[in-house]
Amino acid sequence: MAATPTPKPTPNKPQAASGAGFDLDLPNPALAALASISPTAPLGVAYSGGADSTALLLAAVQRWPGQVQAIHIHHGLQAAAADFVRVCESVCSRLSVPLHVVHVDAGPAPGESPEDAARRARYAALAGAAKQQTLSAVLLGQHADDQVETLLLALSRGAGLPGLSAMPAQFERDGVVFYRPLLQIPAPALREWVLGQRVAFVDDPTNTDERYTRNRIRARLLPVLAQAFPQFRATFARSAHHAAQAQAVLLEVAREDLKVLGIPPAIKALQGLSKARQANALRHWLRDAHQATPSAAQLDQLLAQIAACTTRGHRIDLKVGAGHVTRSGDVLHYAF
Repeated sequence: MAATPTPKPTPNKPQAASGAGFDLDLPNPALAALASISPTAPLGVAYSGGADSTALLLAAVQRWPGQVQAIHIHHGLQAAAADFVRVCESVCSRLSVPLHVVHVDAGPAPGESPEDAARRARYAALAGAAKQQTLSAVLLGQHADDQVETLLLALSRGAGLPGLSAMPAQFERDGVVFYRPLLQIPAPALREWVLGQRVAFVDDPTNTDERYTRNRIRARLLPVLAQAFPQFRATFARSAHHAAQAQAVLLEVAREDLKVLGIPPAIKALQGLSKARQANALRHWLRDAHQATPSAAQLDQLLAQIAACTTRGHRIDLKVGAGHVTRSGDVLHYAF
């Protein structure tokens, strides 16, 4: 795997104030996006070496000079990984930005997809590296195309509102705040800008492997959507935002209901709610208290068992995630 060829410099164009010699004739679209966030410095940038994270890193260095560190996650899943590191080292040296290369074991657990395993390991490693370097925030390079792909994946799987909300612009994990400032920026705009700079970046060969659903969406669906609905990135983002707002309301309702139902929830009190509110409260309880997510079929079966629980000796037992929801006296119980 070779880095993308570095374009020849064009004379008489303004150069970056950092002295790195990057061409600023065209404004970096990532720089404008950073105006919407106010992370606490010093901060980290998740830097894969690809075009998107390269644009983000250069923008962050320009906005917060001397306050940015790069974190590269080395999954070790492909032969090209060592080349990625070399490109990241070269660019960070040129920018005088500290680079932290973190090796992770991204092997999937039984029943877990390789993509989910890699994502879980990546975020855990980013949070760990940020805390080790006393960084309170990490910037992520996901862009508008990634958001569309996430939404389409959720639709293909019949996801509920949490899935249709796609990727949040900000979240916290393990005490570290993560920002996604580029969710409104199309991938082609970022790549076009980076191609115009005298800076190397890498193209991950796995991004064209259509054995992965996300790659099939990127290669086959996005070009068709662009032709049929030129504004699809903006409209899809708006739909995801509406779903996120609706989900936030449902979480508020669940929290208020659980104050009355109790934790664990009382069966008789649950029966006094509509089925939709029962389902909402149960999802929230299982996810927050036990990190368990019931499928639609499991939740329907649990609601049916709760409705049928009208005698003292009625038994409830349903497998959810790695454990079971059972009856314990007048309340529900979850145990592994």
